Amino acid sequence: MHGVKWGAVACALLFAVRAEAGPEVGDYSGLPKDLATAAVAYDVAQFTLNRPELERWLANDYVLVTSDGRNVDKVAAVKAATAPGGTDKTVVISQQVKRAWPNGAVLAGFVEASETVGGKRSTFRGRFADIWAKRGERWQVVFTQITKVAQ
Repeated sequence: MHGVKWGAVACALLFAVRAEAGPEVGDYSGLPKDLATAAVAYDVAQFTLNRPELERWLANDYVLVTSDGRNVDKVAAVKAATAPGGTDKTVVISQQVKRAWPNGAVLAGFVEASETVGGKRSTFRGRFADIWAKRGERWQVVFTQITKVAQ
């Protein structure tokens, strides 16, 4: 389940308020304002392990493809992402790709994440892609794929 947790936390760790947040928040400048706001909120929810916010930003039909190739639904992804974990967490998002079109977007990039668990530092490096859909007036993540990159 630890692989699912890193995949869930790292993906799309997952935004316009970059100056007020740390590197765990992506740069969503140039995107429609409502999408950028949603993306920032989603990144913050992932970093802070905020279950209600994660449930809000992930669509009910959300699918996460983990770094080991498994498909995980919303319930399992949220459970893994909010499970008690380590301390001294760091997340850095870089090499972002941002593409938006009416009612859809891909927000992707490179993520480096680490935390201390049981006195031992655990790290994850990978590429992620979050697919966003605007349903009604609300943006939500409908699909994420994360691919582990060698250290």
